Amino acid sequence: MKPLLRLLALVLLAGLALQLYFAGRIALMRVLNPESTAFQRSEVYRIALTSGALKWRQQWVPYAAISDHLKRAIIASEDASFTFHEGVDIKALEKAWEKNARAEERVAPLGKPLKIVGGSTITQQLAKNLFLSGERNLPRKGQELLLTLMLEALLSKQRILEIYLNNVEWGDGVFGAEAAARHFFRKPASQLSANEAARLAVMLPRPKYFETRAQSAYLAARARVIMVRMAGAEPP
Repeated sequence: MKPLLRLLALVLLAGLALQLYFAGRIALMRVLNPESTAFQRSEVYRIALTSGALKWRQQWVPYAAISDHLKRAIIASEDASFTFHEGVDIKALEKAWEKNARAEERVAPLGKPLKIVGGSTITQQLAKNLFLSGERNLPRKGQELLLTLMLEALLSKQRILEIYLNNVEWGDGVFGAEAAARHFFRKPASQLSANEAARLAVMLPRPKYFETRAQSAYLAARARVIMVRMAGAEPP
């Protein structure tokens, strides 16, 4: 029994040490910009394996050098309650759960794959991209929640959005607002128009897909919807 208790104690200590490590990394982000994220490293590695080339376009820019249009578009598209919630939007999760349940009822009899709709906030997306793998299981979701709470406790909303906008994927090897603005519109992120910002926001759930369909009718129509919502989105 004692060896089992010692093993359990070691596991708990290791778990605590890991959380303290994450907390320390996040605390440093108050003054230091992260050089890369776990997601970026895995994507660059994947691209290198498949193409033999190192593709990584990213240029960090300060919060003030990112168009307010893009900040509003991202909030309107990805997380309308970003400035108000504490990391997790319970209402968004409930809506996503209900939508997935209705979709499952429709597609299950047809034998089609179910497209899962998420309810992740900007902070949750950042937590996942910064530190976690692409696996989907209960322990990983639990770790994502802890990281989300740490980000909200240790960083301001403005800093969270700044890190998110500088690291999120916008295409194959394209990371961050500055790289995306120059890749798609040949201009810096500070000069993005409302329409251009809305188009970039629409791309986020499927950036690689929309990178090859940047002129699609769906993207243009969806961007118009986001532009309407942008009026009610106030960045931190």
